[in-house]
Amino acid sequence: MNWLTTRRHFTLMIAPALLVYSVYMIYPILYSLYYSFTDYDGVGATAFSGLDNYRTMAQDPSFWTSLRNTGIILGIALFLLIPLGFLLAVLLSGRIRGSGALRALVFAPAIVAPILVGLIWIFILDPEIGLVNAFLLAIGVPAHPQWIGGPTLSPYSMAFVYLWQQIGFVLTIFYAGLRMLPRDVLEASSLDGASRWQQLRYVQIPMLRETFGIVTALVVTGVFKVFELVYALTGGGPVHLSEVLVSYMYHITFTTQQYGYGMALAVVVFVVGGLASAATFLGNRRREKHS
Repeated sequence: MNWLTTRRHFTLMIAPALLVYSVYMIYPILYSLYYSFTDYDGVGATAFSGLDNYRTMAQDPSFWTSLRNTGIILGIALFLLIPLGFLLAVLLSGRIRGSGALRALVFAPAIVAPILVGLIWIFILDPEIGLVNAFLLAIGVPAHPQWIGGPTLSPYSMAFVYLWQQIGFVLTIFYAGLRMLPRDVLEASSLDGASRWQQLRYVQIPMLRETFGIVTALVVTGVFKVFELVYALTGGGPVHLSEVLVSYMYHITFTTQQYGYGMALAVVVFVVGGLASAATFLGNRRREKHS
């Protein structure tokens, strides 16, 4: 079996996977990068336009709005979704009657298609027919906030819906991490007089540092793929005020058929998402070195 350890045969063994990866990942990235420097409209001839698409993007207020909305969702996901998912995992990992049913209930939205989640929340957040405003009206609040479709609250509402959908997924990862912690360490800390809070702060959280890093990376990459929720809740309106990067890229590419500009947006989404993921990875590595 020594032939399996040679570099030549190892390369031959991974060649099929590399070929598939190149066809479905590397080639589309290079394809998008090339067309981002053209004025291609999907039908006619392709003409090289240099950095025109990127100059247009820098002066496009809708692009900056979509970038801001994506940042809002990312911030809420990092500062609310991850802590809440961890706290729920801690609570449901204890000896609570019905904790298994509660975990299944919290996880249920994560297996529902995002487009269906968006349709469900339309009937809750819609300013005219939504349950939230109907409840506010019933208790005597005359105002009808524009939870979705308005210029201000839409990104926060989309972030809340994304949090509602993903918290079960985050909880499950943290729950698995908590269950894998060595029991003898927790028992030893208990015998040393550590309270439940002290165990959580000084024992469990440090031992789950790698799990926190994985969850953070998944959340960051997930935010840069949000599309169906926006499409179902607001369609990006009004006048693109509730767009995120991916939905605005879709609109430019497939609705207005500005394929060159759409590919430039795709490249920017890829770069921004990659930088955010790299920053997350480097931050986790730095914390591990100093721990």
